Amino acid sequence: MEELVAELKKLVPFKASTGEGDLVLVAAKEPQMLVYALVTGIERDRTRKDEWWHVHMQILTVPPQPLTWTLRKEQFTGLEVFTMGGEERFVQAVHFDIPPEKPKSPSPQDKKNGLRLVK
Repeated sequence: MEELVAELKKLVPFKASTGEGDLVLVAAKEPQMLVYALVTGIERDRTRKDEWWHVHMQILTVPPQPLTWTLRKEQFTGLEVFTMGGEERFVQAVHFDIPPEKPKSPSPQDKKNGLRLVK
């Protein structure tokens, strides 16, 4: 799993933090999977003395599959490969470059009619 994670870090622009609304890459050795998931919520597990978090996700498959994993921050931010049921897992948020929205220029038709859009 360490080799896979090292290779992924060369190919994928990962983020240092993970928050609600982020897309994460989930890798598992058994069952073998490499999928994206949408983080729909992160809440503290108050039943534990140490800091553990319920990370709610929707695996982006057809149909989407909801799941909740209870993880430490190091585990859901990609700092640590962890095991579940004895099988290795890796989770980290992916950084997507989204270009800023460009201001809309008036269309030629708007200029012909002498009309303008007022918001």
